[in-house]
Amino acid sequence: MSLLKSSKITLLRKTAIAICVTSFVAGCSTSSLSRVEEAKTATTESLPDLPSQWASIQQNIGDVKVGWLEALKDPVLASLVAEAQKNNRNLQAMAANVDSARALVGQAASSLSPQLNASLGNTSSGAVEGSGSNNFNASLQASWEADLWGRLRSGKLAAQESLVAAEAEYKFAQYSLAANVANAYFVAIEANEQLKIAQKNLETVERTNRIVQVQFENGAADQQNISLARADFASAQDSLISSQAGQRDATRSLELLLGRYPSAELAVNQSLPSIPNALPAGLPSELLERRPDLIAAERRVAAAFNSLDAAKAARLPSLSLSGSLGGTSNSLSDVLNPANLAWQAIGSLAAPLIDGGRIEAGIESATADQKAAVASYAQAALNAFSDVERALDQGTVLRERRDALSTVLSESEKALKVANLQFGEGEISLLDVLTVQQRVFSARSNLLSINRASLTQFIDLNLALGGSW
Repeated sequence: MSLLKSSKITLLRKTAIAICVTSFVAGCSTSSLSRVEEAKTATTESLPDLPSQWASIQQNIGDVKVGWLEALKDPVLASLVAEAQKNNRNLQAMAANVDSARALVGQAASSLSPQLNASLGNTSSGAVEGSGSNNFNASLQASWEADLWGRLRSGKLAAQESLVAAEAEYKFAQYSLAANVANAYFVAIEANEQLKIAQKNLETVERTNRIVQVQFENGAADQQNISLARADFASAQDSLISSQAGQRDATRSLELLLGRYPSAELAVNQSLPSIPNALPAGLPSELLERRPDLIAAERRVAAAFNSLDAAKAARLPSLSLSGSLGGTSNSLSDVLNPANLAWQAIGSLAAPLIDGGRIEAGIESATADQKAAVASYAQAALNAFSDVERALDQGTVLRERRDALSTVLSESEKALKVANLQFGEGEISLLDVLTVQQRVFSARSNLLSINRASLTQFIDLNLALGGSW
């Protein structure tokens, strides 16, 4: 057996024995360090007592359903949601955050593995006048820190929990984007419909204006009537201009979510989809396990627990093993000659004595981060409960308002027919007709807004309950 091979075997044998021994010690010294269960306990204790059902419940408590897009039966909206998921820049940034978190897990995991480096160098020296000499050296260096107290493993677990949190945050961002696209789509359709109402209102007022003009010329109407008609016509023109601007603004908002240039050229459906039936809302306690943003907040707490463990473990001694194998020679070809090779194995135990308070400051910082993570979770959970309660309550209010406004519109349209007949026969003034006309168009506009708000409430409740599209 050559000297080179013998040296390698000796170094590897000594290193392997040292690694096995220290790995055994490390394994005995560290139990399962994942703090998921502790995080669950801490987050649960941070919340107030939860009710057995929603305070605003007015509907079935059954299992929460997913797939609101299918319930709306709108292929145009489905294609827009898919486009946004592909092209939205904010979502792309969230995806990059997940990639970054995944890379940090790999970085943290690498600290648990042995490190092997190779080096090759050359030193040239000599007199200013005269010949010089070269000295070549080549070596392999191996090093490994035994994770006796779980410091490195805690760091890895913290990174893993942060990755899970980032993935959950990305999922909730997807849910939120789909909901925002749907709501912007509904607003754009409503804006188109409001524009049609404004155009029809202008046409009606213009006809009334012509009638009054004829009556005025025939002496059947006075100056007050003609002035009122002209003022009402100008007001209708103003409403039309405002509706046109609102339609362009709504379209641009939707285009922005889709990752398109905001040119206000996107075409949407001509009418709002039908309002789906009320959703089952599940139970408040189920929300904590279903909403991705709450799952993310909980895993941030677990990451903070593990980071605190790592900070505390920095107080304890660290055991490092290192070894090297290399040689030097005046000739590059002789660097690896067994006669020129030498090996070295080093074990070191280092303990912090004086560090100016660095470790304790790190522990205090990690403790504060842990408290902040728990508080942030509690606030996120309360916000989530509020989202659901508000959406449920809003659903009830909108249903009642929709019924009331439907009656307002129906009765106002009947009143307008009567008013037009009475005005033609001279029984009522133009002011009376204009008042009824305005009531009709106002009722149409308000009912349209309520129908759009009802669709928005349906989407918002889905999102609040943690439902996907």
